[in-house]
Formats: sequence, structure tokens, C-alpha cells
Amino acid sequence: MSHVVTLLADPKNPSLDTVLVENLRNAWGGAQAVWLARGEAAEFLLPAVPDSFRSTWEALQEQRIDLNIQPAEGRRKALLIADMDSTMIEQECIDELADEAGVGARVAEITARAMNGELDFEAALKERVGLLKGLDCAVIDTVMSERITLMPGGRTLLATMRAHGAHAVLVSGGFTAFAGRVAAELGFDEYRANVLLEEGGRLTGEVALPILGRDAKLRALQETAARLGITPEQAIAVGDGANDLGMLHMAGMGVALHAKPAVAAQCALRINHGDLTALLYLQGYRREDFVDQVGKPATG
Repeated sequence: MSHVVTLLADPKNPSLDTVLVENLRNAWGGAQAVWLARGEAAEFLLPAVPDSFRSTWEALQEQRIDLNIQPAEGRRKALLIADMDSTMIEQECIDELADEAGVGARVAEITARAMNGELDFEAALKERVGLLKGLDCAVIDTVMSERITLMPGGRTLLATMRAHGAHAVLVSGGFTAFAGRVAAELGFDEYRANVLLEEGGRLTGEVALPILGRDAKLRALQETAARLGITPEQAIAVGDGANDLGMLHMAGMGVALHAKPAVAAQCALRINHGDLTALLYLQGYRREDFVDQVGKPATG
């Protein structure tokens, strides 16, 4: 039994039932099913990826169930490397800043195209930041406190992995003004992001070079793994945009979370309906293993 099948439902609507799990296990000739969390997550081993995997995946998507198959060996990872915008938080920070600056629609359009891989990331970032020229830097605090919300499950993901010895890095094509606070709030060990330049308390419309984009995220994974004395195979990466694809493909477990369609299509592991705790289930953690802060079992 060389592969593991994981079925996942949204924790807000734990609709995964025993009949569905057992029917699929029987159809594919899998080993006994194991419940990681009743109604939320179950898994079973099987010899190989079935020919009917993709059609079954599509059918289960209609039921808001995520289905993933991966090699069974080495699932528990020692490094988490995560995107920030629309991954660890529910918003795109630059879009929120642009909204405050009165150019929200224009910037949001560019962001969507860049994240879907239709535009060069660095050029698109420079264009969007240019539209923020003259914005009062105090707006950053306003956006952070009033507009930014954490992606559900993120705190539990970080606390659980760190409690089991993993290292966590936040890598963002966004900005240090946000990434530093999000990293501290969630418990990341370190973070990397772009720097918005300012002068006289206002944004200059420029970002410090070099810009942290797809290649820089990939280097962050490689450099961190080397520093920790592990391989990229021992890392789990999560993201949603085209600039995340390098690290998603390099990591031993690359997860597209609520990703743009063009991005999800290039990733073997996809979470469309669950939250960030799905990354724990994919590693074989059970619900009773979860913690919401190091040393404290998770609740709720």
C-alpha cells in the first residue's frame, strides 16, 4: 500500500459520511478507513492511484468534498512555507490599500490577473504600488486592524506543526508592514516579504528591490531547508497564486489552497472547500493531535 487517499469536508459543514468513505474504499480496493475527525476527514491506503481518480474528484467537488491522493511515506513534514495573501489571511493587502486610496477596482483587476499567471508578477506589483503613491502610511495600520482577517485554521496549523518540531516561514509577495504582524500573530518563526518605500510619512509609489516573487519564494524554501539540514522533500508549501507555483512544485507536499483555477490545475494536492487544518489532515494528524497554542490542545 504505497499511496494514501484523504477525504476532507469543510469543518464548518462536516458532511463527510461513513457510507461515502466506505463505498470509495471498496471501489478502489483500499485498506481499512481511518477517521482523522468524524465528519471532517478520513483516509485509507491503497496500492496505486486509480484511473478513475480525476472523475471521482470532480464528482466529490459537487458535494463540497476534497479528495487527494499522495505517496504514503514521509507525509509528516518538518518545514512549513506559506504564502500570506489569500492563504494565511483572507484578503490581498495591496487591494485593501488601493481601496483606501480610491483605486481599488483597478488594482484588484491587476492582482487577479497576476495571481492567475496572466501578467508578469514583478511588473504587475510595480504598477499597482505606483498607484498608491502619496497614500498616508497611517492607512497601513487602519487596513491591518479593520480589513485584514486570518484564514480559518491557520493558528491551529502553526501551533500543531511547531509543537511537533516543525519550522514555519511566511513568504509573501506582499509587504513587510503586513507580513511581520501576521507572522507574529500566527507564530511563524520567520518571514520574508517586499518593502514599501515611504518618505515623509507617505508612500513613494515604489517598492524596494529586489522584488520577492516566484523565484524568491523558491529560494526561500531551498535556503531554509538547507539551513535546517533537511531537504525540500521534507517541506509542505501552501499558496494560491501563480507566483507560488515554484515552491509548491519543489516542496515534498505542495498544496493549492482555494487557488486560482490556472494554478490549481498545475497542482496535485488541492483544497477547495476546507480550511488550513486540511494541511494537518494531509500529513496524517488526527483531530485530537491539534493544538491552538504550543502545548495546549485545540478546542472547537
